Amino acid sequence: MKKISKKKAWVSSLALGILVFSAFAFQPPQNQKPPRSEIKLKVLPKDISHEDLMKVMHGFEDALNYKCSDCHARSKTDPSKLDFASYDNHHKQTALEMMKMVEKINKKHFGIKGKFADNYVQNTYKVTCYTCHHGASEPAINIPADEMKEGK
Repeated sequence: MKKISKKKAWVSSLALGILVFSAFAFQPPQNQKPPRSEIKLKVLPKDISHEDLMKVMHGFEDALNYKCSDCHARSKTDPSKLDFASYDNHHKQTALEMMKMVEKINKKHFGIKGKFADNYVQNTYKVTCYTCHHGASEPAINIPADEMKEGK
């Protein structure tokens, strides 16, 4: 077996260390938001802040008692992750139509103008997802018997 000098061993170790460090140091952060060019919003504005987007999404979660995975499809390349840009989940399609309906009702019947996200985040809408859903995935169509007043 050939003997390696201490200097060569040190240089080799340093080079290997730099190579390993480079491989990890230049990886993109795992929780990085997708570039704006990858965002495919259809009702919400493409320039919505991440904070406002999360307020709207969490509002939907509360109004419908949903989780993110109820509307967002699984990634085709990594099923352990969600593909937020995908429109493959039918619940997301329904949510888009409901957002348009909420916007239309508020404009037509309550004179509330402006964009859905602004009105939803600022709580200016008179009719929201919660108005009909009350925290349930399906909207209530009848008054529950235990909530009906007697004599009516």
